[in-house]
Amino acid sequence: MADVLFVIMRWLHLSSMATLVGGILYGRFVMTPAVGALAPDAGKALASRIATSYRRFVLAAVCGLIVSGVYNILTNPGHRPIYHMLLGVKLMLVLHVFAMAFLVTQPENPRRARLMTGMVVSGLIILAISAYLRRIF
Repeated sequence: MADVLFVIMRWLHLSSMATLVGGILYGRFVMTPAVGALAPDAGKALASRIATSYRRFVLAAVCGLIVSGVYNILTNPGHRPIYHMLLGVKLMLVLHVFAMAFLVTQPENPRRARLMTGMVVSGLIILAISAYLRRIF
């Protein structure tokens, strides 16, 4: 039973991260230029509608990451100090991505593209740190 729970939590963590970072990558590099090509009023209306629609996915992904992340931390104790240092950096970046995700999905946010760029950079750094932590684990 423990193996099944481990697989479920691993899947939840990976799929939640893919939903959050993948959605923002798509939004920043595909939707933002497409919305910019529309008339200003139509572009703002579409961007607000897209952000509102994506908000429930952000909430589900954040909840999934919190639940599976806490499970992962509690079931894998006893690592070297470098692991904990990098985990601390990763968790600070995760908090940044969570906060920006909720700000990005606010309707009529004029800084949405800039916030999404920061989220993409932080999200990709998180993925790199995670890959390294998995290697030294």
